[in-house]
Amino acid sequence: MTEPVILKSPAHPISRGDVDPDALRVIFRLHHSGFLAYLTGGAVRDLMLRRPPKDFDVVTDARPGQIRRRFPNCYIIGRRFRLAHVRFPDGKTIEVATFRRTISPGLEETQPSEFDPTLLYGTPAEDAWRRDLTINALFYDPVRNEVIDHVGGLTDLEAKRVRVIGEPGTRYAEDPVRIWRVLRHASRLGFEIEEATAAAISPRAGLVGGCPGARLYEELNKDLLLETGPVFEALRKHGLLRIILGIPGEIYETDHGLYARLLSLLRIADQAKAAGEDLSLEDMYALLFWPWLEPLFGEFHPDMTKILSEALAGAEMRTSIPRTMRAGVVQIVNLVGQMRRALRTGRWRFSQQRRSHFGPAARLFFLIDQGRVPEEGESFETLFAAAFPGWPRPGKRQR
Repeated sequence: MTEPVILKSPAHPISRGDVDPDALRVIFRLHHSGFLAYLTGGAVRDLMLRRPPKDFDVVTDARPGQIRRRFPNCYIIGRRFRLAHVRFPDGKTIEVATFRRTISPGLEETQPSEFDPTLLYGTPAEDAWRRDLTINALFYDPVRNEVIDHVGGLTDLEAKRVRVIGEPGTRYAEDPVRIWRVLRHASRLGFEIEEATAAAISPRAGLVGGCPGARLYEELNKDLLLETGPVFEALRKHGLLRIILGIPGEIYETDHGLYARLLSLLRIADQAKAAGEDLSLEDMYALLFWPWLEPLFGEFHPDMTKILSEALAGAEMRTSIPRTMRAGVVQIVNLVGQMRRALRTGRWRFSQQRRSHFGPAARLFFLIDQGRVPEEGESFETLFAAAFPGWPRPGKRQR
């Protein structure tokens, strides 16, 4: 391994004032105890790009037990590779990991009870080289105010380029989810994908379907909670929607009109999230499946809950969406469909407003039907009353 590139201030744009104060407390306490401790991952990338980071993760040469002894508010999680979570009174958690190295596949298959975790610990350079992408493998040392680059991440940031660390085909075969991460970061940052990194995607895209369904669910959640539209455009371009979402994903890849409808809704949701609107995972899954499920409302069915549930159950998705999530999505989609029908027909049962999913469904109705979130004082009831002014108000008895 070559010597790292080190940027000293003012050659980089990061200042300690940009870093979460609790993350700084963790780093400086470890430093004063004689350990190395750096900010790492997406936080360093975002700070270098002058973007506000979502999380502030710390990496150190201190072992988990050594970390815990220095922080009474520390909890150790994980079985094979243990992480320290340092919790603060405001509910914030700073994740602290020990520098790791890449281990052989044989050791990775060892049962956690038989595994010696010290085999995983490594140097800062080894930790950087085991990571997925060069732009996510930078370290920031707030003690010396330096950015440390072992893998060429600074050059790729300057070139606005996403590059896999190591040989792309091999790294994708080791962990196919890396393909998804490459597409996510390139699309959200507006970066190009380095030539070899891009060329290896198509031959190995099918490997994503072999990942555990629970892991695919975790990755999909990352895309739905933050900026969604650009990532879905990239997933569709590389044929991954059908792998991740089964039948609805295949329909979104082949039916341009239906996909255009989905993309329009995702962009509206992205704008709402950027404006501070709190859209839950349940909201976003309902929005994701709405264009696919909407045609089922074309004919009247006495039990739409059953129809929608059967559609989701038979979707042949590789992603394992929990049963409770699917049930919530069905309730929201069903209510949205009923609201839309009510504004066409004037037929609406106000008892529906007592259902637990009515609030999320009403918010989603505005996104789908009006292309925006409701304004203050605006609701489905006000729209219905304006469309049908003679209809009895809730609480009035119909004769």
